[in-house]
Amino acid sequence: MSGAVIRAVLFDLDGTLIDSAPDLGAAADKMRTDRGLASYPLERYRFMAGAGARGMLGVAFGITPDSPEFPELREEFFKAYENRMLLNTQVFDGVPALIDAIRARGLAWGVVTNKSARFTVPLTRAIPLFGSAGAIVSGDSTPFSKPHPEPLYEAARRLEVPADACIYVGDDERDIIAGRAAGMRTIAATYGYMGPQADATLWNADAAISSPLELLKFLDPA
Repeated sequence: MSGAVIRAVLFDLDGTLIDSAPDLGAAADKMRTDRGLASYPLERYRFMAGAGARGMLGVAFGITPDSPEFPELREEFFKAYENRMLLNTQVFDGVPALIDAIRARGLAWGVVTNKSARFTVPLTRAIPLFGSAGAIVSGDSTPFSKPHPEPLYEAARRLEVPADACIYVGDDERDIIAGRAAGMRTIAATYGYMGPQADATLWNADAAISSPLELLKFLDPA
């Protein structure tokens, strides 16, 4: 990758830094079982975990955001998730070592997620890893969410780093769209929640990684 010298690394949250699928899926599945419906296995939810309420309710009930019942079910889902969002959520293997290596290189780092601050704030406060993050931008921190570039610009402003000196890492196409629109170099994290139909080679990211520590080869001068 070419361009300005890298000064910061920004990450998506769910599916990139943390595996929150067990708690997201369990929240949606409880809604099913509360209605007398059969429970689904976690793997049925996992590939849609990056899509939040839209993805979880789509799996659980086969509805879309256009469905008239969606707003009410979404709030029920939010409450169910809020009650358990730290029970089984884990940082992906390799991520703590990656963050240590980023900091050892003198680089800033932060998070840009579409998850609302209602969840992002308590979650990141509860996980020690995020204590060293220089910026945590939620889906409602700015008037826009990804794939709009504004949340990425906001993170760069908070880090006091030019956007073109940042790398953005995410596991969804909208992450790559947002990063490219912000003038950042982009990395597709294929170890996240990409389903069997997803093809990161179509996203036009600058590169892809299949494990967190693979990112390091893009942070050192050639």
